[in-house]
Amino acid sequence: MNLENLSELQFLIKSEIALLLYFYNDDCPPCLSLRPKVETLINNEFPKMKLNWINSKKYPEMPAQYHVFANPAILVFFEGKEYKRFSKYISTDEMYHSIKRVYDLLFESD
Repeated sequence: MNLENLSELQFLIKSEIALLLYFYNDDCPPCLSLRPKVETLINNEFPKMKLNWINSKKYPEMPAQYHVFANPAILVFFEGKEYKRFSKYISTDEMYHSIKRVYDLLFESD
């Protein structure tokens, strides 16, 4: 889902148990090549995590609010708190290992 305003973003952060925000812009080749890899990772390994896309160039107030100054940038939230931040050179393997432990703890009874 593409987010387009700050209030919607703030509501999602407060209401979702597990949330990944992907900041990108269409003029950023690494952003475009990494996007399908992140989408596949989340869909296959963390299906209960909400995934949202934010176009930093089109909606600059959202990355500014969260101190995102480079693209691509990924912010992971658990229970409304920022847990992990990835920027520029992002490894999906590192991302998987960083998210897995907390994700499993939150959703182990499901």
